[in-house]
Amino acid sequence: MTPAGYEALKEEVRYLKQVERQEVIKTIQEARAHGDITENAEFEAAKERQAFLEGRIGELEHKIACADVIDPSQVNTDRVMFGCMVVLQNLSTNEEVRYQLVGPEESDIGKGRISVSSPLGRAMIQREVGDEIVVKAPAGVRRYELVDILAP
Repeated sequence: MTPAGYEALKEEVRYLKQVERQEVIKTIQEARAHGDITENAEFEAAKERQAFLEGRIGELEHKIACADVIDPSQVNTDRVMFGCMVVLQNLSTNEEVRYQLVGPEESDIGKGRISVSSPLGRAMIQREVGDEIVVKAPAGVRRYELVDILAP
């Protein structure tokens, strides 16, 4: 993952631990104060939220511990690699699109970041400027020309 993605995961863990966890603890304490917890819907909902939250924290901490952080500014732009920015031209519509190849945790098509493990991401790896890229998508086969490879 990129350094920015790594920092975003660390920030999410910090927020979950320091803010969300404290809110759940407070909610559980308030629900207990209402008396019998055996049929207390607020207590059950808070406990379910706590379990989800602890699971998410564990999942994120595992991803952080196993992360391989790659600085995109150090990427060679001779071929498509993780972290680089690519400019593609859709051969059917002549529309140009620009994407940065990132890890699955960082992908956000709205921000122009696609996962290297996505069908398009996998099809682009190790390609050079001028190559045709063919992707089988649910909507059908898409053909692109790799117009440029840029450092982010």
